[in-house]
Amino acid sequence: MQPKVIITCAVTGAGDTVAKHPTIPVTPEQIANAALEAASSGATVVHCHVRDPKTGKGSRRVDLYREVMERIRARNTEVIINLTAGMGGDLVIGDGERPMEFGAGTDVVGPLERLFHVKELRPEICTLDCGSLNFGDGNGLVVQTPTQLREQARLIKSYGTKPEMEIFDSGNLWFANQLVKEGLIDGPPLYQLCLGIPWGAPYNPETMVYQKSQLPADAVWASFAIGRQEFHAVAQAVLLGGHVRVGLEDNLYLDKGVFASNGSLTEKAVKLIEMLGTKVATPQEGRAILGLEK
Repeated sequence: MQPKVIITCAVTGAGDTVAKHPTIPVTPEQIANAALEAASSGATVVHCHVRDPKTGKGSRRVDLYREVMERIRARNTEVIINLTAGMGGDLVIGDGERPMEFGAGTDVVGPLERLFHVKELRPEICTLDCGSLNFGDGNGLVVQTPTQLREQARLIKSYGTKPEMEIFDSGNLWFANQLVKEGLIDGPPLYQLCLGIPWGAPYNPETMVYQKSQLPADAVWASFAIGRQEFHAVAQAVLLGGHVRVGLEDNLYLDKGVFASNGSLTEKAVKLIEMLGTKVATPQEGRAILGLEK
């Protein structure tokens, strides 16, 4: 196990969860407050999406990201901020025999536009989804090609931000390792093993063990699973020498029938990590592990 475990709290996501939970953070103020709550509860890193304040749907607006960051930094200058760069690769195939008539929710942009908020705001970490995926059970895809990903990696490096490579399936991991081999990712490379998302890699102990076995020797890695398996994955990742992620992006419940908050999920992760015999990394310790400069 790691002597110090990084907890990332993913505070809201962009999924259709607003109607499924009474206090999903939507506005920049709510998202920032959720991040601050998680940091106060022990999170080393806060992972932030933004949402349209009127509709609650995921957004790429730079002004919303800026407000979230400013509100966090006004009250906490230590917690590490990780901004998503996953928005901008959503493709909804048309129904039936008209697949080229793309559906509502399609939002596919190029690398520069997809990373514009990273260029403007320079978070310490941003995500890099390392492959395409059948997302959910309908016609939705998340699309990012090898050419696009190489360009995104180059841009992220030029902005001085560390990419957290999001791994949704074994092919994503293969390609992430290729980015490292090509020198497009500075060391130590950071991987997030994302398990249980339909239709990527399922969460089970064998899958996490396999993916961990494919990582470079100098990799820093974390993992999470969605829904009721969230804390199974926390325990397994810690025992395998990794770091962890929790938060309302991944799981809405603290217990059966009991809605969670980002703070309560973080507190539960802290307790589990300590029960397993190790410690939670402070933001300063997290920066040392990740090779970040504040």
